[in-house]
Amino acid sequence: MAHSAAVTGIGMGVGPEGENVPAVILTARDEYLPIFVTADQAQSIQLALSGEPFERPLTHDLLVDMVTEFGGAVDAVRIDDLADGTFYAKIDAERYDDGEPERFVFDARPSDAIALAVRVECPITVSDEILDAAGRSPDEVDVGRIDDDSMSDPFSEDPDE
Repeated sequence: MAHSAAVTGIGMGVGPEGENVPAVILTARDEYLPIFVTADQAQSIQLALSGEPFERPLTHDLLVDMVTEFGGAVDAVRIDDLADGTFYAKIDAERYDDGEPERFVFDARPSDAIALAVRVECPITVSDEILDAAGRSPDEVDVGRIDDDSMSDPFSEDPDE
């Protein structure tokens, strides 16, 4: 069964060598699902969530503009697989040709899929299998938003540097 998910925010996790690693936090089925992302992906998602304009289009903004200009739309995002600690996602899209919808499914990194989803405000779903394997109770995850200063150096020991 697929569950509707919402982007709750950006948090920091601890990587395999003790370093701080950004994570996008989804909420589904009353659980948190942290997905580790790069600092650039975290910034892209955070900017889209906050509605802050960037002086030039970021890659995800450009992709949305191009898909739209070519008569397409991103309809939904699915976080649908987890293998060896790596999440996998699909982007469901469509375009109209002579009034008839043509549907497409694209394989994507979850970070890219989520960055697109927050821009076009499309649904994000997560399967029971993913939540069973990687979902966390709310008391296990400290959710916050990364501010602009920490985004420039997400691996800083002191977030106020």
